[in-house]
Amino acid sequence: MDDDARPDPVEGLGQFLRSRRERLSPADAGLPSAGRRRVPGLRRDEVAALAGVSVSYYSRLEQGRELGPSLRVLEAMARVLRFGEEDKRELFRLARPAGRRRTRSPGRVERVRPHLRRLIESWTRTPAFIVGHAQDLLATNALADALYRDFALHDNVLRMLFLDPAAKSFYRNAEPAKHRAVADLQQTAASTPDDPRVLELVGELSVRSGEFRSLWAREYTRVPHYDVKQMCHSVVGDLELRHEALTIRSAPGQQLVILQAEPGSPSADGLALLGSISAPEIPHQQNPADGTSRS
Repeated sequence: MDDDARPDPVEGLGQFLRSRRERLSPADAGLPSAGRRRVPGLRRDEVAALAGVSVSYYSRLEQGRELGPSLRVLEAMARVLRFGEEDKRELFRLARPAGRRRTRSPGRVERVRPHLRRLIESWTRTPAFIVGHAQDLLATNALADALYRDFALHDNVLRMLFLDPAAKSFYRNAEPAKHRAVADLQQTAASTPDDPRVLELVGELSVRSGEFRSLWAREYTRVPHYDVKQMCHSVVGDLELRHEALTIRSAPGQQLVILQAEPGSPSADGLALLGSISAPEIPHQQNPADGTSRS
């Protein structure tokens, strides 16, 4: 194709993405078929979910209003739309016209500060954990580990909610937690659309969970608040725990999550029992003077 015959990059990128989106079926993208569809190919929300970006961001790309897609976003689009080498070269030509410079965003390395780790570990009556910008569990205390012991997945809040079968029996009503988790991730994706961890996580959840895809397609204007979580633990039974998520100002993107029971309530008794069951045994020590053992 001659340069003069090529479309303007701003408009051409949107037309190019739209034409390639419309030629793909859900099965081509690894999605289950949902019967008769009103539009050919994939929908915008499906492409956005599989690529790990928000629907509004992808819409701006197709409308020619997003002029600076990052390298990681372009790679995600090429993967989702099943581009061959020729289509991939055209995508990068349209999105990265000559003279425009971009820098590649490095992956974010998240670490919990030692004093914060010591803080939550000192709380023996309150489950607590620290999550990162993509809601990965970065640190947990012993009671939080005991509380979520039934989950096979114990690395990310969204993966636990949407991919672990234990969530269905553990939560009396998981909907508020799911809405909040998705809305929180949408805000992160909007502020850092090329974040590799967010792209990876949204792509995985979109392929493996239709429920996540449906919620991700919504546009949350704010993150819903948590109040009381109702849970059913396999060992201690029903629990009602108040949820608080506190921003850690010394570590942007991280949150300290605390689950508290009302003092004197059956839930407080349940947490106390859970703590006693999960507490490590103190080994007997040998008295060096007389060879007897003592606790």
